[in-house]
Amino acid sequence: MREALNHWDFVIAAYAVGVLGTLALVAWSWLSMRAAESRRDKARGR
Repeated sequence: MREALNHWDFVIAAYAVGVLGTLALVAWSWLSMRAAESRRDKARGR
């Protein structure tokens, strides 16, 4: 007797990890950019 595994659970999990990782990277980059712009503005005396 053989049981087949449902592969769709793993496919959905892989997509979820990919999408969440991408969103986290975008948020981190955006926050870093804002901090760098703030430091630049302080250095220019604005």
